[in-house]
Amino acid sequence: MTEKSAAERIAELAAAGGATIAVAESLTSGKIASALGAAPDAGQWFRGGVVAYHPEVKRGVLHMPDVPVVSRPAAEALAANVRTLFDATLSVAVTGVGGPDASDGEPPGTVWLATASATAVTAERARFDGDPEAVLDQTVRFALDCLLDRLTASSVAAEHG
Repeated sequence: MTEKSAAERIAELAAAGGATIAVAESLTSGKIASALGAAPDAGQWFRGGVVAYHPEVKRGVLHMPDVPVVSRPAAEALAANVRTLFDATLSVAVTGVGGPDASDGEPPGTVWLATASATAVTAERARFDGDPEAVLDQTVRFALDCLLDRLTASSVAAEHG
């Protein structure tokens, strides 16, 4: 699924289910927010996002604990806290190493992604190949796919709940 079609499907599901979405981005520097903001009727369901590139911003604005930036606890805190900050029903956060050098002991292409809802925070580690631009593109697609999965699961649960 392309980035545009994933964002359009997210828009459909969010609008249909009354969900609102927020994002916290480090590695991707606003690319996820840009994709969501370009989707249909984004003003109704996209709450906004925070681009927190520097660790001090992550800690000061999104209350990331004193942990390595490229880690599960960092991604989980970013997702949970941006959801609360924007009063959204669902959020996604990404942090990672675009390259070309390692960071926090993680090789280039390492990404932590977390999603948060009122009931759960989930995190997943991925490893992408390529130059920094390719890693960023793959991370954006990964984030959109994860949001789509969470929204699809929510809509299925609501239908059978």
